[in-house]
Amino acid sequence: MQEKDELIRMITADGLVKAVAITGRGLVERARNIHQLLPMATAALGRALLGASMMGDMLKEEDASLTLQIKGGGPLGTVLAVSDSGGNVRGYVQNPHVELMEQRPGKLDVGAAVGTAGTLTVIKDLGLKEPYIGSIGLFSGEIADDLAMYFVESEQIPTACALGVRIDTDQSVAAAGGYLIQLLPGAGEDVVTRIEAGVQRVGAVSEVLTAGVDGEGLLRAVLSDFELEVLEKHPVEYRCTCTRERVTRALVSLGREELTALLEEQGQAELTCQFCDRVYRFSKGELEALMERI
Repeated sequence: MQEKDELIRMITADGLVKAVAITGRGLVERARNIHQLLPMATAALGRALLGASMMGDMLKEEDASLTLQIKGGGPLGTVLAVSDSGGNVRGYVQNPHVELMEQRPGKLDVGAAVGTAGTLTVIKDLGLKEPYIGSIGLFSGEIADDLAMYFVESEQIPTACALGVRIDTDQSVAAAGGYLIQLLPGAGEDVVTRIEAGVQRVGAVSEVLTAGVDGEGLLRAVLSDFELEVLEKHPVEYRCTCTRERVTRALVSLGREELTALLEEQGQAELTCQFCDRVYRFSKGELEALMERI
């Protein structure tokens, strides 16, 4: 069983390939517990969280964030993951209690649960006036293939991506992790061939991680034809940023009419954070005080 959640970034000695890997059993298990996910939703949201974490960690700006939104038209509905620039993530899935769908015994059919009749959208908020938004049509619904395709289509970066979540017999997360491997300018066809051979040789990441291999071991296995240097290694976690102050601001932003309606209909307000399921309660007096402020 994996011990710690961490991201590792590496580069080949020739400077032609950069790679990042994540081990995230704990953060996916935390998401499962918060949202009381069944295995299909655990696998899909887990992959989205792992992918978003690696992509968020690529952002250079300190207060930047990255949102990964997958709307595939499948029974899971929208799958959403948000990462800060340190790779700490939070997320949710619209329908957490979808029944088991398998390609074969023991192999979850995430593609069918997510669906392919829709889009994968990446929103990068770099603290500028407008966020960067890139969107592609879903390719497989398996998420890793779709992320690789996003990098090729939207950012013109040849990319190999693998994501895996292994569910235990008690529905808990046994292993979770993945990698993103990207070509840098100057990499030729021979480099692509060697990477593809490594991806094929290593196979499913969930099996490698279940065997106790960490992120560094995973990258060294896939890129065994290359000399690798470690650039950075740091912990990541499932982290929600909600506060009562933020929820209060959201209530104020509803405006006077909406708040009046809320007071008349319910006499109070209960708002649940979609990322951590924490409930914020506002009494009649607190709502009236907010209306005074508007």
